[in-house]
Amino acid sequence: MRVVTDSTADIPADMAANLGISIVPCYVMFGAEAYRDGIELTRDQFYQKLTASRELPTTAAPPPAAYEQVYRQLAARSEGIVSIHLAANLSNLHAAASLGAQSVREVPIRVIDSQQVTMGYGWMAVAAAEASQRGETLERIVALVESMKARARVLAILDTLEFVHKGGRVSWAKAMIGTLMKIKPIVEVRQGTVRLLERARSRARAMDRLIELVQALGPLERAIVLHANAAAEAEALADRLQSIAPRWRRLISQAGITIATHAGPGAVGIACVTAR
Repeated sequence: MRVVTDSTADIPADMAANLGISIVPCYVMFGAEAYRDGIELTRDQFYQKLTASRELPTTAAPPPAAYEQVYRQLAARSEGIVSIHLAANLSNLHAAASLGAQSVREVPIRVIDSQQVTMGYGWMAVAAAEASQRGETLERIVALVESMKARARVLAILDTLEFVHKGGRVSWAKAMIGTLMKIKPIVEVRQGTVRLLERARSRARAMDRLIELVQALGPLERAIVLHANAAAEAEALADRLQSIAPRWRRLISQAGITIATHAGPGAVGIACVTAR
């Protein structure tokens, strides 16, 4: 079985390569210029352009044909494909993948709405690929991914609501943006919903509350610290996470350009799957 996902899953490159996960790149646009995420624009280049640009970038899903091409390539050497994508109510990625799959009849393809963002669904793709390596059937892999949806969470501190507001997918951001100029919002993504959890009055207090919220979730099956050009704070957050989860395998990664476009520079958070 083969696993496909989008570049917005933010799976570390070495992990994706070792597990044989196929990643379809999304697009980021600065004005009239369009770049494929991670191929024509690196993360460092993205942040350089973001700093220099007078307008905020936008993102777009790959066309259905891009998914169809990947599915056809994999169909020649697989018995089935599991394709896992960003929350359908937050993006057109799932719809594009579904359309691409309709044209491929050689093998069964299951296109899954993860109801998550970034490594919240990246972990689902990782678990699916691990199950494939164990020789699990397509249906058992799909069932495994479905079972992870209620246990997957992304909790993050945003430096500003400006980018979430500009993205237009989160209804409450527009109403709150004028009241949170000096507040550090803590948001949660769970089962397709982006919620404002806390309004901390300082970055330090936001970090304290984030750790408290993660600790309240109970034992973690998987976790990674993500950041949008905030490496020092990510290291500090990883230290805090290690203190409450001593067995955690330390993983820190810079968020990809698609999620950074919507979260904004300075964001830092934890994408995790709880044990129960």
